[in-house]
Amino acid sequence: MYTSIIATSESLRELLRASFRADVGPSGLASLFSGGVMDVSLATPREMQGQQQGLSMWLYRVVRDDTRLNDPPVQRPLPGGGVELLPPPLPLRLHYLMTPLVNGGPDTEQRILGRVLQLFHMQPELSGADLRGDLTGSHARIHARLEALSLDETSRVWEALDGTFQLSVSYEVTLANIDNLLQPVRAPLVESVQTGHAVIVGEPA
Repeated sequence: MYTSIIATSESLRELLRASFRADVGPSGLASLFSGGVMDVSLATPREMQGQQQGLSMWLYRVVRDDTRLNDPPVQRPLPGGGVELLPPPLPLRLHYLMTPLVNGGPDTEQRILGRVLQLFHMQPELSGADLRGDLTGSHARIHARLEALSLDETSRVWEALDGTFQLSVSYEVTLANIDNLLQPVRAPLVESVQTGHAVIVGEPA
């Protein structure tokens, strides 16, 4: 399915929302994210500034996952016997820039960012009930990994945004697959195996 990218984003966003709302206590973030003051948005940091507060979870880069390009076809059993070989999907790596944006100053921004880091450190994999969108009910597994961007790489991202640098971190996320629409190949069921015998004749010694 071609909707795996947005389904991955929705899964990550809902997990972050739930984590913020569960952060109760005197210095917790629950009151801010539960009362509608802040939210987790897929908009860019520039789009959020002056309009929304909370966390910008911006998908800024999509690349092919070369390590999984040679994955074998997926085998799916057929009701009448035999198997169907599904062409492997296009494997992708998604890169998200997590940027807290609030009017309350750096204290709240750093608390939001700390909560993001804590969440994906404790739960780097999403599956089962954590999946949203078209991934709901599937066997997909989403992995989030904190990636270290150099100062030059970070500067290029913010230059592309044409905005002022903000405190942020980047996460590389897999697995996002775009399905192949080629027709599957059907392999018939093996009904019997024929064995044979032969005598090897060589030159006399």
